[in-house]
Amino acid sequence: MGFEEMDVDTIWMDGEFTDWEDAQVHVLTHSLHYGTAVFEGVRCYDTEEGPAIFRWDEHLDRLYESAAALDHDIEHTREELTEATLELIRRQDLESCYIRPLVYYGYNSLGVSPSECPTDTMIACWPWGAYLGEEALEEGVDVMVSSWRKHHSSQIPTNVKATGAYINSMLAGEEARGNGYVEAIVLNKEGDVAEGPGENIFMVNDGEIYTPGLAESILDGITRQTVIDIATDLGYEIHEEAKIARGQLYTADELFFTGTAAEVTPIRTVDDNEIGAGTRGPVTEEIQQRFFDIVERRTDDYDDWFTYV
Repeated sequence: MGFEEMDVDTIWMDGEFTDWEDAQVHVLTHSLHYGTAVFEGVRCYDTEEGPAIFRWDEHLDRLYESAAALDHDIEHTREELTEATLELIRRQDLESCYIRPLVYYGYNSLGVSPSECPTDTMIACWPWGAYLGEEALEEGVDVMVSSWRKHHSSQIPTNVKATGAYINSMLAGEEARGNGYVEAIVLNKEGDVAEGPGENIFMVNDGEIYTPGLAESILDGITRQTVIDIATDLGYEIHEEAKIARGQLYTADELFFTGTAAEVTPIRTVDDNEIGAGTRGPVTEEIQQRFFDIVERRTDDYDDWFTYV
């Protein structure tokens, strides 16, 4: 669904609530040319207690850390960004939504150095369902290993959620979709499993759970850490600094993606190789069900993960 079809009308830009169609920047904005913005993707869920933003504090932590790595000076406090986001959701009467904070170098000069450009900040939110499709949450997705490799942290810091780095993700994802798959898996420069274009990846073997470690050139995903916490509390053995070879994907009992957008999505085939029974596996199903019980507040557990609107 495109924005034109959505009932949203307001964006917050540096302290001002702006009409959606007026939320514009100059074509010579630095970050438009050099990919020097940082951002977050955050979900707000519809619960019995009203809209609730999931792990907002952790997303803010990563936003400010990413900004610092690119030498952005955010002129707004965490409290200002929080209140702006809550008010944005209220003004648009959204029960659930996807939230996009963006910090970017604005308009002033266009040398590669952004030192003369201001740091601008905006927040938008809109309704957004299951990223890989509603049916994917139950049936799983077909993926391929991309020919594009994930950049190494010595080239672009992989712990920073920067816009320019997502060229890598776009190329991998479009390659997969162009070949008839729903999503890609990206290997790192050593040829081991890194992540999806916008997701972390988990593997289940013999009842134990493995996920690539931060040294494998992955983003330190907030949903990744959520699933690690959930699985640990469910009693699973977690190997969160795993090195996973490409061939291990094909022989895994289960595979699944995690991410703010993807949530917990099973993988049913990789390069046309059926994973397990080719359906959502029992470990994935238990973790997925627990995840949705938590985010939709069907349980009182982990209440400190939520910021209520």
